[in-house]
Amino acid sequence: MSGTGAPVAQPVDSRDLRVAVVAASWHVEVMDGLLAGAARALKDFQVSEPLVVRVPGSFELPVVCSALAQSGYDAVVALGVVIRGGTPHFEYVCQAATEGLTRVALDHTVAVGNGVLTCDTEEQALDRAGLDGSHEDKGYEATAAALVTARTLRSLRGSSA
Repeated sequence: MSGTGAPVAQPVDSRDLRVAVVAASWHVEVMDGLLAGAARALKDFQVSEPLVVRVPGSFELPVVCSALAQSGYDAVVALGVVIRGGTPHFEYVCQAATEGLTRVALDHTVAVGNGVLTCDTEEQALDRAGLDGSHEDKGYEATAAALVTARTLRSLRGSSA
């Protein structure tokens, strides 16, 4: 189980952050769970008005996250799921999403929560989606990571003045 050893992010007041959540549309049940987890984290961290944007699939996440980062968002959270099939499509989409989201973070110096599940089976995705009976809540975890990172980046910017 990949959740072993995960850090516990204590919610911190993040009401002053501009936050966007970008969510893919494939695999509705999994995506509903990831979005619900993100919403719980946003509430726990006191973010009251996040922007939520839907895109067709995980491949489209980086370009929309990049546009949001460029427009001044402090944190962007990318939520999606790619389930292995019988073609190399899985590897291409997973690599493109991961490399694209990394570029967004580095090119814009913005916090990016990578909540893109890359699973061999639908059962694995459901187990990570934060649904009743799931063992993990990756929507919550990705959002919390982005918010904690955004706070850290803001404090670093403040200390370099």
